[in-house]
Amino acid sequence: MNNKAKRKRKLIIFSVIAAVVLILDAWGFSMKPVYYEVSSDKVGEPIRIVFVSDLHNSFYGGHDQSRIWDAIEAAEPDIVLFGGDMIDSRAKGTKNALTLMRLAAEKYPCAYASGNHEQRRSDKEEFCSAVTELGIPVLHGEYTDITVNGQKVCVHGIVNVGTFDGNGSQIGRCYEAIAPDAYNILLAHEPQELRDITFESANHGGKSFDLVLSGHAHGGQWRLPYILEQGLYAPDQGLFPDFTSGQQTEYGTTQIVSRGLARNLNMIVIARIFNRPELSIIDIV
Repeated sequence: MNNKAKRKRKLIIFSVIAAVVLILDAWGFSMKPVYYEVSSDKVGEPIRIVFVSDLHNSFYGGHDQSRIWDAIEAAEPDIVLFGGDMIDSRAKGTKNALTLMRLAAEKYPCAYASGNHEQRRSDKEEFCSAVTELGIPVLHGEYTDITVNGQKVCVHGIVNVGTFDGNGSQIGRCYEAIAPDAYNILLAHEPQELRDITFESANHGGKSFDLVLSGHAHGGQWRLPYILEQGLYAPDQGLFPDFTSGQQTEYGTTQIVSRGLARNLNMIVIARIFNRPELSIIDIV
């Protein structure tokens, strides 16, 4: 084989590799840190939160979660919060989710509220117990206080707005626990419930959450820049959903919706297209 033929062969190989990388990225295999900024007069010093949602027991960089863990450490958060669907209702594994949660709990204050996939599983109580054993509060109508640079952050959590348990309404208990002197965050898995959440304010003396963190919608699965910005389909929103990612404000409450971290191997029925998995990094300033 002469030099010209060798160069041509190398060019073809390089082009194929580049095309494969581009396709895999477009189809949602590559995680992307996404940054948000929220202003509040309750905060004197900035507070950085990493929000992990909709992992569906996926792994990054091997089962040790090294790639996602490196991204979390690089963000230098003050708090790491875990939204719902950390595990998947179709596949029974929990190891990858618990590995990541263990790493975070060993270094940062954390909290967790579950989503619809955890609730479908027969071993949901065992999973929540395992999370609690890691030192991470499981917030199902409960809250936990975290102090950052002398500033109080109160993290609340619900499964969804309509969830009642032995102690009554989960969202009602969270509203009653809102601390006026704290920055109040609500972990609420399903983004389409924001209006229902804010309507509850009238039943609780006008109290409101400063920030609601959600997932569930997976960024609308198939996205096209400038055409399908919120994607093609989302659970509980259907075709051409209204809000599957990004930041919005409703009646004074800011909501951030993560596209989530489920990879295509875990979402093969409706694969991600132009919709990279998201690690949400939120600065409260």
